[in-house]
Amino acid sequence: QVHLVESGGGLVQVGGSLRISCAASGRPFSGSTVAWFRQVPGKEREFVAGIRRPGSMTYYVDAVKGRFTISRDAVKNTVHLQMNSLKPEDTAVYYCAADSRSIIRSEMSRVTAYDYWGQGTQVTVSS
Repeated sequence: QVHLVESGGGLVQVGGSLRISCAASGRPFSGSTVAWFRQVPGKEREFVAGIRRPGSMTYYVDAVKGRFTISRDAVKNTVHLQMNSLKPEDTAVYYCAADSRSIIRSEMSRVTAYDYWGQGTQVTVSS
Protein backbone atom coordinates (compact mmCIF):
# COMPACT_ATOMS: atom_id res chain seq x y z
CA GLN A 1 0.00 0.00 0.00
CA VAL A 2 1.21 3.51 -0.84
CA HIS A 3 -0.02 6.62 0.92
CA LEU A 4 0.51 9.94 -0.89
CA VAL A 5 0.49 13.36 0.74
CA GLU A 6 0.75 16.59 -1.25
CA SER A 7 2.07 19.81 0.20
CA GLY A 8 3.25 23.26 -0.85
CA GLY A 9 0.14 24.68 -2.45
CA GLY A 10 -0.98 28.22 -1.83
CA LEU A 11 -1.65 31.66 -3.28
CA VAL A 12 0.81 33.22 -5.70
CA GLN A 13 0.70 36.17 -8.07
CA VAL A 14 0.80 35.92 -11.83
CA GLY A 15 4.34 35.25 -13.01
CA GLY A 16 5.37 33.84 -9.66
CA SER A 17 6.68 30.41 -8.72
CA LEU A 18 5.57 27.63 -6.44
CA ARG A 19 6.83 24.16 -5.69
CA ILE A 20 4.45 21.44 -4.67
CA SER A 21 5.56 18.09 -3.35
CA CYS A 22 4.22 14.58 -3.08
CA ALA A 23 5.58 12.43 -0.29
CA ALA A 24 5.00 8.71 -0.31
CA SER A 25 4.87 6.37 2.64
CA GLY A 26 4.74 2.63 2.37
CA ARG A 27 6.16 1.21 -0.84
CA PRO A 28 8.94 3.30 -2.43
CA PHE A 29 8.43 5.05 -5.73
CA SER A 30 11.22 3.11 -7.37
CA GLY A 31 10.16 1.28 -10.50
CA SER A 32 6.98 3.27 -10.66
CA THR A 33 5.24 6.14 -12.37
CA VAL A 34 4.30 9.31 -10.54
CA ALA A 35 2.20 12.05 -12.09
CA TRP A 36 0.58 15.34 -11.28
CA PHE A 37 -2.99 16.06 -12.32
CA ARG A 38 -5.10 19.14 -11.72
CA GLN A 39 -8.78 19.81 -11.52
CA VAL A 40 -11.04 22.85 -11.43
CA PRO A 41 -14.72 22.73 -10.43
CA GLY A 42 -16.95 21.42 -13.17
CA LYS A 43 -14.11 20.02 -15.27
CA GLU A 44 -12.41 16.67 -15.55
CA ARG A 45 -9.13 16.01 -13.87
CA GLU A 46 -6.34 16.65 -16.35
CA PHE A 47 -2.80 15.34 -16.64
CA VAL A 48 -0.08 17.93 -16.04
CA ALA A 49 3.24 16.09 -15.77
CA GLY A 50 4.63 12.63 -15.17
CA ILE A 51 7.87 10.91 -14.34
CA ARG A 52 8.64 7.24 -14.74
CA ARG A 53 11.42 4.75 -14.56
CA PRO A 54 13.64 3.61 -16.14
CA GLY A 55 15.79 6.70 -16.32
CA SER A 56 13.27 9.12 -14.73
CA MET A 57 11.80 10.11 -18.07
CA THR A 58 9.52 13.12 -17.83
CA TYR A 59 6.43 14.16 -19.73
CA TYR A 60 4.36 17.34 -19.75
CA VAL A 61 1.12 18.61 -21.14
CA ASP A 62 1.75 21.30 -23.76
CA ALA A 63 0.22 24.04 -21.59
CA VAL A 64 2.99 23.75 -18.99
CA LYS A 65 6.04 22.82 -21.08
CA GLY A 66 8.93 25.13 -20.37
CA ARG A 67 7.31 26.40 -17.16
CA PHE A 68 6.86 23.31 -14.97
CA THR A 69 9.46 20.75 -13.98
CA ILE A 70 8.75 17.41 -12.34
CA SER A 71 11.54 15.74 -10.40
CA ARG A 72 12.09 12.81 -8.09
CA ASP A 73 14.00 12.66 -4.82
CA ALA A 74 14.57 8.95 -4.36
CA VAL A 75 16.19 9.33 -0.96
CA LYS A 76 13.21 11.18 0.47
CA ASN A 77 10.69 9.18 -1.57
CA THR A 78 9.23 12.46 -2.81
CA VAL A 79 8.27 13.91 -6.17
CA HIS A 80 8.23 17.66 -6.73
CA LEU A 81 6.55 19.88 -9.26
CA GLN A 82 8.33 23.20 -9.71
CA MET A 83 5.94 25.68 -11.28
CA ASN A 84 7.31 28.91 -12.75
CA SER A 85 5.73 31.77 -14.70
CA LEU A 86 2.37 30.86 -13.24
CA LYS A 87 -0.80 31.98 -14.99
CA PRO A 88 -4.37 32.38 -13.71
CA GLU A 89 -5.37 29.31 -15.74
CA ASP A 90 -2.99 27.23 -13.62
CA THR A 91 -5.35 27.71 -10.68
CA ALA A 92 -6.63 24.29 -9.64
CA VAL A 93 -6.44 21.56 -7.07
CA TYR A 94 -3.31 19.58 -7.87
CA TYR A 95 -3.30 15.85 -7.22
CA CYS A 96 -0.42 13.43 -7.04
CA ALA A 97 -0.93 9.97 -8.52
CA ALA A 98 1.30 6.93 -8.45
CA ASP A 99 1.41 3.40 -9.75
CA SER A 100 3.88 0.57 -9.32
CA ARG A 101 4.05 0.04 -13.09
CA SER A 102 6.13 1.97 -15.60
CA ILE A 103 3.21 3.44 -17.53
CA ILE A 104 3.74 4.19 -21.19
CA ARG A 105 3.23 7.76 -22.35
CA SER A 106 0.00 7.08 -24.21
CA GLU A 107 -1.57 5.81 -20.99
CA MET A 108 0.00 8.26 -18.57
CA SER A 109 -2.72 10.89 -18.90
CA ARG A 110 -5.49 8.49 -17.98
CA VAL A 111 -6.86 8.86 -14.44
CA THR A 112 -7.70 5.16 -14.37
CA ALA A 113 -4.04 4.18 -14.93
CA TYR A 114 -3.09 4.96 -11.32
CA ASP A 115 -3.75 2.94 -8.19
CA TYR A 116 -2.81 5.60 -5.65
CA TRP A 117 -3.90 9.21 -5.22
CA GLY A 118 -3.22 11.99 -2.78
CA GLN A 119 -5.84 14.26 -1.26
CA GLY A 120 -4.89 17.28 -3.38
CA THR A 121 -3.41 20.70 -2.72
CA GLN A 122 -4.91 24.00 -3.83
CA VAL A 123 -2.89 26.29 -6.08
CA THR A 124 -4.34 29.74 -6.71
CA VAL A 125 -2.76 32.24 -9.10
CA SER A 126 -4.06 35.76 -8.65
CA SER A 127 -3.93 38.45 -11.33
